[in-house]
Amino acid sequence: METKQLTITDTMTGRLDKVLATQFSQYSRSQLKHWLDDGLVLVNGQVMKAKYKVQVGDEIQITPPETKAIDLVAQDIPLDIVYEDDDVLVVNKPQGMVVHPAPGHPDGTLVNALLYHAPLSTINGEFRPGIVHRIDKDTSGLLMVAKTDRAHQSLTAQLKAKTNEREYVALVHGVIKEERGTINAPIGRSPKNRQQQAIVANGRPAVTHFEVLKRYQHYTLVSCRLETGRTHQIRVHMKYINHPLAGDPVYGPRKTLPGNGQYLHARTLGFTHPVTGEVMTFTAPLPEWFATQLARLDQTDAL
Repeated sequence: METKQLTITDTMTGRLDKVLATQFSQYSRSQLKHWLDDGLVLVNGQVMKAKYKVQVGDEIQITPPETKAIDLVAQDIPLDIVYEDDDVLVVNKPQGMVVHPAPGHPDGTLVNALLYHAPLSTINGEFRPGIVHRIDKDTSGLLMVAKTDRAHQSLTAQLKAKTNEREYVALVHGVIKEERGTINAPIGRSPKNRQQQAIVANGRPAVTHFEVLKRYQHYTLVSCRLETGRTHQIRVHMKYINHPLAGDPVYGPRKTLPGNGQYLHARTLGFTHPVTGEVMTFTAPLPEWFATQLARLDQTDAL
């Protein structure tokens, strides 16, 4: 990849990592951090730390690493299949599994596992075959997968028409006083951090309905039903009402419950079968790590 050059002027002040993030906004902060750590950023020909205070006249040189091509391979990875026929498949994705290959996750994804298991629709491009909708890496729960192009078109149309049922269980910080509520706030890429989503005036419409399932002294267990399906929607919306998800490394507080990510589980999934027209609804119980934490709260944080 082509080397990037920058000469520091008097309008560029502060730490090296902050200046890089401002001047090279086409790259994410995490990418720039990795390149700093790997010695791919030079200041006047020398490797410097992220906290280095830049000086007027400093010559910055960034040499991004060559991107590796991703080869999509079928991998024999165990799957928790809840339902399957010739057209559709419903899978219960574990926490920690990425849905489809992308830079940084070339394999070991749900798509790699699905390709080994069955033929998939071809509509969604080379690296997302069969994938109609996604859930985050550290969110567990139900996903519908299309095995044929006909099924894919039908399931996508249902998502667009908002006729699907998608219910999540989330554990959030703080005690929600209302029994239920609706969050209607547009979501788009954060102007402060390209890797995050945020409530922004020109964002895409986003609607989440929530209902309290159980209250603890410091947490609330809620059911969230999606009317729309924006990236990180529940995580962003719950933060917006000052009840961020427990364990969320991006949108939650630093002091939170232990675990490997946000306490969020896609529990219920409903759709109309693309061929038979039958209305189908599936549920997946809370994973053991989630249920174990709730049992702990019952002992230590009960009202």
